Amino acid sequence: MTGIFSKLFGKKKAPEGVEGLIEALLGQVIELSQWDLTFEITRGTADEEIFVNFSGGDEELLLAKEGQLLDALQLFVRRAVQHQMENERGNINLDCANFREQANEALIALAEKLKGIALAKGKSVYFRALPPKDRKVIHQYLAEDGRVKSRSIGDGHFKKIKIYPVKGSEADLDRGDIERQEEHGEVNFNR
Repeated sequence: MTGIFSKLFGKKKAPEGVEGLIEALLGQVIELSQWDLTFEITRGTADEEIFVNFSGGDEELLLAKEGQLLDALQLFVRRAVQHQMENERGNINLDCANFREQANEALIALAEKLKGIALAKGKSVYFRALPPKDRKVIHQYLAEDGRVKSRSIGDGHFKKIKIYPVKGSEADLDRGDIERQEEHGEVNFNR
C-alpha cells in the first residue's frame, strides 16, 4: 500500500490472496475504529464471488442510514482489491445481519405493488429515485413479467424507474375488451 493507507495501516508483509487482503484491510479498519465487530469470509458457488458477513455489538453502525457505512466499506474493499490485485475479477459483497436480502425483498414488494397499479390503471407509474444497485434489483424482477416493462429515467447516480404496461399484454387486452363492450352496452363483469 502506498500513500495515506500505508501511513494509516503501516507497512506489513503483503497478505496471501484476495481473502488475505480483505482480512487484512477489514481487520485494520475494525481495529483502528475500535468497533465490536467480527467477520467471516466465504467463497460463493461461482469462484468469482466473495462474501463477507459481519457480526457483533456494533452491527447497528454498519446498518444505520440504509446501510451507508456497509456500502462504503464494500466500495473501499473492492477498490483496494482492484488496486492491489489487478488480475482478480471477483465480485466482493459485504453484508451484516442479512441486511442486503431484506432490503432487496422490500424493494421487490414495492415493485410488485407498483406493477399491480400500472396494470390495473393501464398507465405508467414511477418508483422513487434509487442508486444503481437497487434499480438493478427492480429491473431484474420486473423483467420476469412480460406484461410490464421498466426503464430508468433521469440523470446522475440516482434515477427514477418508470414501470409501464406492455401494449398488447393480457391486462391491456382485457381493458380494451371492456371499453369495446361498454360502447355496445354489453359489459360482462363475471370474469
